[in-house]
Amino acid sequence: MPEGSRELTVGVLGCHGERRAPSPDLVGSYGRVGPVEITGSAQHEAWQARVLPPVEQLRPDLWSIPVPIPHNPLRYVSVYAFAVPGGLGLVDTGWNSEISWTALTSGLAGIGADVTDVRGVLVTHLHADHLGLAGRVRAESGAWIAMHPADAAVVEAMNGQDGIAATTAEVDFLVGLGADRSDAVSDVGSPESMEHFLSMAIPDRLLEHGDLAGFDGWQLRAVHTPGHTPGHLCFSEERTGLFFAGDHVLPRISPNISTGVRGEADPLRSYLQSLGGVRDLAPSEVLPAHEWRFTGLADRADQLLAHHEQRLAELLDAVRAHPDSTPWQLAAHLTWSRPWSSYERRMRIFAVTETDAHLRLLASRGLVRTDGGAVPTWTAAAR
Repeated sequence: MPEGSRELTVGVLGCHGERRAPSPDLVGSYGRVGPVEITGSAQHEAWQARVLPPVEQLRPDLWSIPVPIPHNPLRYVSVYAFAVPGGLGLVDTGWNSEISWTALTSGLAGIGADVTDVRGVLVTHLHADHLGLAGRVRAESGAWIAMHPADAAVVEAMNGQDGIAATTAEVDFLVGLGADRSDAVSDVGSPESMEHFLSMAIPDRLLEHGDLAGFDGWQLRAVHTPGHTPGHLCFSEERTGLFFAGDHVLPRISPNISTGVRGEADPLRSYLQSLGGVRDLAPSEVLPAHEWRFTGLADRADQLLAHHEQRLAELLDAVRAHPDSTPWQLAAHLTWSRPWSSYERRMRIFAVTETDAHLRLLASRGLVRTDGGAVPTWTAAAR
């Protein structure tokens, strides 16, 4: 997904419409990405070879376990398992499928453990490739599940909801962004396709910004980093300097920042503020949920900030060239790595809702304005 021509990859219910953020090309099979140092060399080599990376022992008491995401170009989630008195803790769990469950349980067996050893699960955010297996882990082990209250509220609102009602709400939201209803219905898909997202685990514990996660022997402090989701959490381990980044800061791509039925009013503003909030933490190593481990958090945050400023500038130019346009129309005037006519279903939804998020930030900066209609259109503000 070359940065010069942005692309949204197929994702899961708004989880990953991700694009590369600006950074120099990789040098060699592993080494540097600009000023960002790749530390997960086995992960990076596996990525290049398009194979699943190995289970790795990162410290005597910490392991990474890759759990596949079926039919998704992100390929896998890195689940982090760490030793605690009498068992294990986990950061994230993976997608709820048999292939993912087999990978998780096999990975635990490979480090001499079992899913019944899990005592608690820290969920970085509500997306199904992170929360999906948490309920099954809890059922097998009795472990507690912890999330931020903002994401927990979304999960509770979705849990048990009727699939028809959920799809109708998303269709109506897209129509409000300028989609023809027939296109929106086609892109959202059937009510059955929503089943994975309407039966995810409701957490047992809530973690606010600054809370310690409650594992003896670890100083895992919750860092609220909204934007990708309203309640996204990173975890800063104060004893070792490790930073469990979830999807907030990834080494190669920019996480999808979109508006949605239950999303924030200005998610991109939240995301950029969150990046600023973690930029100067200076961790010893960043452990993201996807791709590979790295160092250089400040430099990577700066790349992501610059990426979104470039995108905002491109969108503002599109608004000036095409006044009185909807987000749906404006997305077609932005630079993507494939012809816009090839975008459909989740790829198109991610593109349009990300465009909407960027429009809302431009509006909060006083650079664009909307007519306030039932299907709002956008025009550049007077200079």
